[in-house]
Amino acid sequence: MGPRAAAAQGPKAAAAEVRRYSIEVAGVRVGTMTATRQAPVGPDVTYALVSDVRVNFLFYRLKIYYRVTNHFRSGQLLLSTVEAHTNQGDFSSRAEWKGDHYDIVADQYKHHYRATETQPIRYAVTNMFFGEPPAGQARAFAEYFGDYFALSRGQNGAWQALRAGREDEYQYTNGQLVTLTKKNPLKNFIIRLLP
Repeated sequence: MGPRAAAAQGPKAAAAEVRRYSIEVAGVRVGTMTATRQAPVGPDVTYALVSDVRVNFLFYRLKIYYRVTNHFRSGQLLLSTVEAHTNQGDFSSRAEWKGDHYDIVADQYKHHYRATETQPIRYAVTNMFFGEPPAGQARAFAEYFGDYFALSRGQNGAWQALRAGREDEYQYTNGQLVTLTKKNPLKNFIIRLLP
């Protein structure tokens, strides 16, 4: 067996985990969401969440594309970036670990936030796409806003995330996120796992 054949039989790189969702409003599919967890490289794991929505409500047009990228090392968030492109403009958020604190800046549509956080962030919204939160998990870092959702566990795999009057409901089956309801005054957005 030559060196090429031996290399071909060597260990394969682990594949990324990918979860694909449809985004629905009033029963109509208006976009997609894709959550990806790259295979770990040593202690490093990268999560990405991409959402692409295009909606026409009578005289109202909505376009939202956003991408969240979270880089964890040994279970601690080192860098979180959010890019948002909407019909209201382009926006961004960033949280970066500086050795003893995070510098957090969120400049989103009608939401501007700056903070310093000294506690290591070990759990974020992107983590919620790859398994039910561990028992006792009381909060998740909300990358888009630069602060936290308070988490509470309900019955039968249901979790509620609350932040400043905003409410999201996560529904898990056998530990897998199957639906996420983003409550909105106009219409709820339902994010549903694709088969």
